[in-house]
Amino acid sequence: MSEEILDQVQQKYGAVAVSQLSGEHAGVRAVAQAFGYTAEELASIPAEANLGLSCGNPTAFARLRPGEIVVDLGCGAGLDVLLAAPKVGTTGKAIGIDMTSAMIERARRNAAKQGLRNVEFHLAGIDHLPLGDASADCIVSNCVINLAPDKRAVFREMFRVLKPGGRVAVSDIALKKPLPDDIARDLLAYIGCIAGAISMQAYEQGLRAAGFGVVEIVDTHKDLNAYAQVENQSVCCSPAAASSPDLPMVDGSCAGSATEVHKGLAELLKRYNVNDYAASVQVFALKP
Repeated sequence: MSEEILDQVQQKYGAVAVSQLSGEHAGVRAVAQAFGYTAEELASIPAEANLGLSCGNPTAFARLRPGEIVVDLGCGAGLDVLLAAPKVGTTGKAIGIDMTSAMIERARRNAAKQGLRNVEFHLAGIDHLPLGDASADCIVSNCVINLAPDKRAVFREMFRVLKPGGRVAVSDIALKKPLPDDIARDLLAYIGCIAGAISMQAYEQGLRAAGFGVVEIVDTHKDLNAYAQVENQSVCCSPAAASSPDLPMVDGSCAGSATEVHKGLAELLKRYNVNDYAASVQVFALKP
């Protein structure tokens, strides 16, 4: 990924962080609940932590325990960090990593609203983690690794920072079969976090190549059409959209209003059964 494209990713991801998008909107809540968050979980954290960009709920299956150190790759506004913090307790720590300063700032504000003292956030790429070797018990992530240009580097970093016996519990999008070219290069496919995804087989191979001894990729069979529920909210500048150099831009912003984006997304979902090609998956891995 060139520096120019990386700048675009940070710019557009930052636009999400300073937007009014939040769990106050029914469509945003609906997306989160469609991918596994309970109403009680969402009510327990600031609405500003939910941006409607999830594809699962990793803290629900990470089996976090008091005293553990958990790291969230691509923490965004802090949704999963805030849910993880009570699980690991005051003797543990929940650490968020994100590449965009505005998102880190939003996450820190949300943590302050919760009065949490066992959380910290770092500005960094997930392929170069600012953490020591064998320093974490668990790594979670939510619909972010599919956007990384060098996934093998991410997998190596995950392995490096985990303690022996440490585990991975990740929600992500993976491909069940190759995408048609018109979907792979489509703006709305990028918005839906599909075009950057790799196959389930490649995902498993990448984790095993990094050193993980036990790897399991589970299709959750969640309906990816859930993303169409975010109405009247701009998701044009999501990390997935920003990662493509081919997307239409107007004055530095993604073209089209939120209404036009979601009408277009609904049309894409009518033209293609995206669920035939991609899946929301739970990724499990164990470091020997």
